[in-house]
Amino acid sequence: MTTERAAALIEAASSVVMACHVGPDGDALGSMLGLAHAAASRNKTVYPSFGEPFVVGATYSFLPIELLVPPSEVPAEPDLMISFDAGSIDRLGDLEPNASRARNLIVIDHHVTNTGFGEINLIDPGASSTAEMVYELMGVLGWPIDQVTATCLHTGVVTDTGRFQYSNTSPRTLEVAARLVEAGARPEMVGQKVYEEVPFGYLHLAGAVLARARLDAGRRFVWSSLTQEDLDEAGIGMDDIDPLIDAVRVARESDVAALVKVVENGRVKVSLRSRGRVDVGAIALELGGGGHHNASGFTISGSIEDAVEAVTARLEIVE
Repeated sequence: MTTERAAALIEAASSVVMACHVGPDGDALGSMLGLAHAAASRNKTVYPSFGEPFVVGATYSFLPIELLVPPSEVPAEPDLMISFDAGSIDRLGDLEPNASRARNLIVIDHHVTNTGFGEINLIDPGASSTAEMVYELMGVLGWPIDQVTATCLHTGVVTDTGRFQYSNTSPRTLEVAARLVEAGARPEMVGQKVYEEVPFGYLHLAGAVLARARLDAGRRFVWSSLTQEDLDEAGIGMDDIDPLIDAVRVARESDVAALVKVVENGRVKVSLRSRGRVDVGAIALELGGGGHHNASGFTISGSIEDAVEAVTARLEIVE
């Protein structure tokens, strides 16, 4: 019934504000832009956005990013607002006040840590991605899925399942992916854009980051770090480095991997990955972040060493 209520509100709305979490990944952008494109195709005014820094990396430039609206141009008190892939309201950044003042707020998310912060909460930790949930919502709405929406949602599913390699890949996930390909999504194009295209400077940065990787064999923990100086030397931005954590995590001696990024003086952002034995989502939650059992992140004040110590303090010695 909750999904039906959400669909009824969306169908009745003439305009919809949409927001995903800050620093959006493929699932956040794909799920939001997929529904935004579908709604715009039905002559609804849409305001898809996310909080500063309002930057979309080249990785996702193939999505309909022309629909995006800067957060400063989003209606302050929307009649209807939808949150995508944000585990808590503070993850909306600059758009948190808009969400708080919205007359109707629909939350669509699959994070197990999300307790619900909207009038209507579509939260399913069993879903592979928020994009999979939007696909289901589109079915309830009865809206057709064209090639653009299919590409957006396929991008969300592919990225949040690690190309269907993560344990959150269910038979239903594969069925949804098949339907999206049938609707026009091209897996080879999405795969190439997301996983096989990086700026040349990335190669030098990856070399530096991998060269300074460290292994805590007792805790089966591998980590590395990067700074703004690394980015400047490589001539690339923070939005170009998403694949780096996957390069660090492949060491077979590790169960947990971390990439520690200095985002500004005195603040570091940490991406965590697990092979399954350790719940890195719980670790991130303790440290003010969030995510999933096998993939999560957090940001704290302190140095690279402080961040590494915070993680290792929560990892057991493996006999």
